[in-house]
Amino acid sequence: MNSENSSQRVARNEDKARSDGIAEGIARLRRALRRGARVADPANKLGVAQLEVLAALTENPGARPGQLARQLHMRPNTVTTIVNALSAQGMLSRVSSTGDRRAIELTPTDAGREAVLAWQTTNAAVLHLALSTLPAQQRRALAAAVPSLHALARAIDRLADAPVSPADGGDAGPAAVP
Repeated sequence: MNSENSSQRVARNEDKARSDGIAEGIARLRRALRRGARVADPANKLGVAQLEVLAALTENPGARPGQLARQLHMRPNTVTTIVNALSAQGMLSRVSSTGDRRAIELTPTDAGREAVLAWQTTNAAVLHLALSTLPAQQRRALAAAVPSLHALARAIDRLADAPVSPADGGDAGPAAVP
């Protein structure tokens, strides 16, 4: 029985090390991609958080600031600050909600959609160039991992969208996350 418990501990430790390695690999890739995109497009003056808000609005035009805050897991005052800056730059428009005139709905302008498209295009170009420097075996391994990465993103989204158990106090995240 002790060997079984020991085996289970080893398996859990291996799973944790593997997930920690994946998390660090993704974080490192995001940092490298951000840096590469900044070098490739130094004229882009928008911050990553601003681009994330614009991208979310491109996917969900008419969203309200509170909805964006929940979707992006940002503080409402942070979203308000970003929205104000983007509005001042002509990247998004605010209109009163038809159902509740006190509420505002946000929509990216043509300039906002163009900024998102330029950011996505720059990131794709940086990735394409970087991938072209890798050996064919690594490129194939990365291509084979794409469906799993999409599945992982969906699983993380599901966990992030899951209701929080009242026993968790409401601020610890979903109960299933260790």
